[in-house]
Amino acid sequence: MCLREGANAVRWSAPVIEALARLAQRQRGPDRHRQPVAIIGPGDGGPAECEAAYAVAHALAGAGMAVVCGGRGGVMAAASRGATEAGGIAVGILPEDDDRNANEWLSVAIPTGMGELRNGIVARSGLCLVAIGGNMGTLSEMAMGLKWGKPVFVMHGDVELPGAVPATDADDMLAKVLGCLLA
Repeated sequence: MCLREGANAVRWSAPVIEALARLAQRQRGPDRHRQPVAIIGPGDGGPAECEAAYAVAHALAGAGMAVVCGGRGGVMAAASRGATEAGGIAVGILPEDDDRNANEWLSVAIPTGMGELRNGIVARSGLCLVAIGGNMGTLSEMAMGLKWGKPVFVMHGDVELPGAVPATDADDMLAKVLGCLLA
């Protein structure tokens, strides 16, 4: 796990705080989003990527959104930890045929036995995709999401993909994701 203990908490801007309150209200009603937000990124993500994934997942889960990821380490573990520590649900779509390599913060682990082909399930299952960091697996999920017409937001990415919306920091990322979820 790359998230440092005692990492600086993200201070959300006033518009993000207001949008989180609106999302939480929506998630308590009949028009709630039933699909999760996919938070994707490398299993060997560094502190900046993992801190952002934790913060974004924690905020979204605190507002009632479930999170789906690849279920392993790095960015995936940070997002899972953020979601569960906020009292939310973190679903991991694992490449193996068992849950031995699942991160400890998952609420639900789904072993697929599909290897990297499971990236398609992660991309398909997310209402939108939040890419934090980059590697070939993350790029494949982003590309599939874009192909399927899903909103894709990216921060700390390695390669620009046409149609992916860049974010400068965690607050900007969350603002853009909330804009999508509240549209």
